[in-house]
Amino acid sequence: MTPDRAAGLAETRRALADGEVTSRELVERTLARIEATQPTLNAFRIVRAQAALAEADAADRQLAAGDRSPLLGVPVAVKDDMDVAGEPTAFGCAGDFPRVATDGEAVRRLRAAGAVIVGKTNTCELGQWPFTEGPAFGDTRNPWHTGHTPGGSSGGSAAAVAAGLVPAALGSDGAGSVRIPASWTHLVGIKPQRGRISTWPRGESFHGITVNGTLARTVADAALLLDAASGNHDRDPHRPPALTVSDAVGRDPGRLRIALSLKPPFTAVPARLQPEVRTRVLELAARLAALGHTVEEADPPYGQIGLTFLPRATAGIADWVRETPDPALLDPRTRGAARFGRLLGGAPLRAARRAEAVLHRRIGAFFGSYDVVLAPTTAAPPPAIGALHKLRGFATDRAMIAACPYAWPWNVLGWPGVNVPAGFVGDGLPVGAQLLGPANSEPLLVSVAAQLEAELRWHEMWPPQRTEAGTPAA
Repeated sequence: MTPDRAAGLAETRRALADGEVTSRELVERTLARIEATQPTLNAFRIVRAQAALAEADAADRQLAAGDRSPLLGVPVAVKDDMDVAGEPTAFGCAGDFPRVATDGEAVRRLRAAGAVIVGKTNTCELGQWPFTEGPAFGDTRNPWHTGHTPGGSSGGSAAAVAAGLVPAALGSDGAGSVRIPASWTHLVGIKPQRGRISTWPRGESFHGITVNGTLARTVADAALLLDAASGNHDRDPHRPPALTVSDAVGRDPGRLRIALSLKPPFTAVPARLQPEVRTRVLELAARLAALGHTVEEADPPYGQIGLTFLPRATAGIADWVRETPDPALLDPRTRGAARFGRLLGGAPLRAARRAEAVLHRRIGAFFGSYDVVLAPTTAAPPPAIGALHKLRGFATDRAMIAACPYAWPWNVLGWPGVNVPAGFVGDGLPVGAQLLGPANSEPLLVSVAAQLEAELRWHEMWPPQRTEAGTPAA
């Protein structure tokens, strides 16, 4: 282990269990890394320095007593849409938010597994956009190229993991918000089945399109964090069958039928896959074919799935806006989306929810012919800081859809998806590809992702050390 970068989750767990390092030492190093990078990367909204050190001391006592809970003493981070007892949940917004009294269910389960929560990571306002910028906290930057965004809305979690500040982090994904920043920071990002990781105290987040997921440098680490955070509150409406996803890492997935889907689902504005990104995805497809899988171009029958997304997304924004202490402080785009959501929150929302069963049957039938879909995660590399944040409402939507047209349909379906690194384009900007499957297919997707990782060794690459935005250190 080196003090300037976090080791992986599994390696950190092993070192703690073997007595090679203490939790307090790990947390002290983590806090030092966060402090050193906060002026440039700005990954964290809240750093729980004293609380995390106290939790580390308690973990060390448990380790000395022989406790070997799955993540005992391991420092991790969570996104600032998740409740951590004693901290506010501002979800990227300005205002005086109250401190919450209890952990959300996902955080409670991480604590039960022994994890030390070092802080809450930055996210754009109410998780709406694929960038992590805003007046409440500033600009969160991409460790691979600090002139560019790490993506969003789980951009703080992605930046923290990609830079080696923490070994892994939780994010949330309502339209790609785990997979997009994972793609743009060279990480593995798992969006699990709806309900796999509880979103309680919200039984459904954004009317079911948003789920909690994991970001890590390796498939094994992302799966380990997923297993630790998985499970349900007694009142959760979605309770998928229990899985131990880590068991699929290293398992031979067999010879699969893989649909290479390069065509974006229908949207109201044009979206075009940039040639450099297409090339990286085609290279992954060729690698999968070389591993013995049958890969052919085919697109899921999405139809007009976008009509079912918009009411759920905007009604969800309206729900959150009602809970903010001062809506006047919100971005005008947020207030506009909330107004739209209030209009769509009745009959259109109910119709959108009813349509999900039809979509499950139609797109589910596609998996009678194919086992997995391989698609781009984004159509473009990460934009420059400010390129999207400075736009107005419709211009933001247009630019967002053009850059990120591929991820959101799986949020409507509630099914799993895994981003895997696909390489770099342009001036060293990361891009990724999604492995997508039907309900409860996390083990299959993880086994394929791990198979690719064993070939491509993407976790061995680290962002360059930089002295200022976009400038490599000498």
